[in-house]
Amino acid sequence: MSGHVLAVGEALVDVVHRPDGTSAEHPGGSLANVALTLGRLGRDVRLATWLGADARGDAVRSWLGESHVEAAPGSDGAARTSVAQATLDASGAATYEFDLEWRVPAGVATDAGTLAVHTGSIAAVLEPGATDVRRLVEAARATSTITYDPNARPALMGDAADARPRIEELVALADVVKVSDEDLAWLVPGADPLDAARAWLRSGPAIVVVTCGGSGATALTEAGEVTVAAPAVDVVDTVGAGDSFMGALLDWLWGAGLLGAARRDALRGIDRDATARMLTRAAAVAAVTVSRAGANPPWPPDLPHPAHATGPATIPAPATRPSTEETA
Repeated sequence: MSGHVLAVGEALVDVVHRPDGTSAEHPGGSLANVALTLGRLGRDVRLATWLGADARGDAVRSWLGESHVEAAPGSDGAARTSVAQATLDASGAATYEFDLEWRVPAGVATDAGTLAVHTGSIAAVLEPGATDVRRLVEAARATSTITYDPNARPALMGDAADARPRIEELVALADVVKVSDEDLAWLVPGADPLDAARAWLRSGPAIVVVTCGGSGATALTEAGEVTVAAPAVDVVDTVGAGDSFMGALLDWLWGAGLLGAARRDALRGIDRDATARMLTRAAAVAAVTVSRAGANPPWPPDLPHPAHATGPATIPAPATRPSTEETA
């Protein structure tokens, strides 16, 4: 399929603090990481973001460009580039504190070549940009598949009861939703994650994927529910893993010819075998990301199988490891 994906959301600099007391700066941001994954997998992807015309912004733009991600015009309008302070624990899992501002660059819009619009995380709830994100998503449904990952950041999103209505409005507008079990535990405390995902599926999406870190992932569709295991890997850290999983979902759907508003009915009719192959591919991409430091998703030679290969739709049972859902 010719066309492109438009990712809308934050790009920033992660200042990573390691357990041994050392630290380092790396470009990141949830939506930037999704775009980076698509660019590395050979897809035409544009990122509408909000960076400063400063040294950190230059580092982010260079990082994106090296992976063939094009920043949308106007994405350099911020007074300064946002920063996330990421603290790693002994297992490699990250927690975050943020200093950021988010706006949608003026003039960002979709066109006939926009196969999908992806958004989520901070960009979908933090004003003043969040209102513009919703407007863009509503308009884009006429031509594009809408994908969404809540990727909750409680430190910025405030009380879950306040964030949940806005998040669920976007869920209802989306065709594909990816959410972690940790996000659902925060948003719907006490509920079984799959029960919460079933309610989301009934609200409108064709596919809802629940990721459970080292326990694998489950996709819910009209055809039923499919679960795949996560590959057993030695975890370095979990930064960017959930975002690379999301990017891999988009890549697989693109290769299967299921992106674009004209393919909405076909997407809703995805069968269980195709769903299992999609999840297996996404889990393999995320496994590479957690096996190395930082938000560093794979290039095609790093992956064991072609994106749409036929064959077994399961992968080895996981070793014990932390959640892969922590992303800046």
